[in-house]
Amino acid sequence: MATTGSKKTVSAASPGGAPGRRSTIRDVARQAGVSVATVSRVLAGNYPVTHSTRTKVLRAVRQLDYVANAHAKALAGSGVETIALVLDDITWPAFAQIGAGVEQEAARRGRLCLVCTTQGDQQRELAVVNLMREQHAAAVILVGGLQYTAEYRERMGRFARSLDSVGSRLVLCGRPPIGEGLPVTVVEYDNEGGAYVATAHLLGAGHRRILFLGGERGQSTATGRLAGHERALAAYGLEPDPELLTYADFSRESGLRRVREAVRASTSFTAVFAATDMVALGALEGLREAGLRVPEDVSLVGYDDIPVARELTPRLTTVHVPFDELGRTAARLVLDRREGVGGGGDRVLLGTHVSIRDSTAPPPAAPR
Repeated sequence: MATTGSKKTVSAASPGGAPGRRSTIRDVARQAGVSVATVSRVLAGNYPVTHSTRTKVLRAVRQLDYVANAHAKALAGSGVETIALVLDDITWPAFAQIGAGVEQEAARRGRLCLVCTTQGDQQRELAVVNLMREQHAAAVILVGGLQYTAEYRERMGRFARSLDSVGSRLVLCGRPPIGEGLPVTVVEYDNEGGAYVATAHLLGAGHRRILFLGGERGQSTATGRLAGHERALAAYGLEPDPELLTYADFSRESGLRRVREAVRASTSFTAVFAATDMVALGALEGLREAGLRVPEDVSLVGYDDIPVARELTPRLTTVHVPFDELGRTAARLVLDRREGVGGGGDRVLLGTHVSIRDSTAPPPAAPR
């Protein structure tokens, strides 16, 4: 996957350039005795040149070990078209899977994928969008949950109109829509539905005291997962118990901390629903620390189905989100639109399902 910091351009020292310096297109033109424009035309193959001229240019390219920099051509607004993937943190497993999907589809369609991280900094996000607008990128794909406020919707509307004015496209991936009539593509998954089915799985097994380890209040992903959890409780005639609802970030550390707090407070629960698999990792550590076995004493459910969920002992029951397909779909929709093919629309909702593994069972008091 290409990143904004990569410099894989070219080669070593050459006869036409200074020792230790990378060869440039000007070196090639000088060696071949032609203009830079002629070299560019030969390499692009989009303009007729004589056979002798083409031979001279290609001979100079070989002698200088020159390699055209597709990354630089893309940033210059010519040659390879770019798709920019903008996310908070590339080390987050779900984001990495989305990035892999975007990159795979972009490469299959002959585009370059640029990956930019913001660490949640709105000014950096703005700077990236403006840069991609200047470079006429095919699309800017924004990934990840956010505080779904009026200010956010207004900011995304500005991004969408600004990019559209130069022929680029804003894509919201894993984010909710921002309103009607805006030039934006939305690719999301059934976030609330996944949480509903996960909670219903625990309730159907006989659990009634489910400790919910949610995300930050007001964050879009966290809000959807809490809504699904509470909808499932209501379907079983249960009221949400404030003692069993906790809020924090989506980190492993927060899962460990909140289970420790629940154990210290002698909170009664027979199951834990962690709003991400990373939170579930921390919860599993906290349960073992307290001498509780999974699933014999406490059942555990996660959300996301990142690869490590299948490697745990016990293997984690979790909500499967098709993150790689999310990325591929985001890239496919915008490229289909540019190429005048497809017709799948500008909003897609992908399904989720529960992958039932070894970390859930009926509560200890119920028959298996």
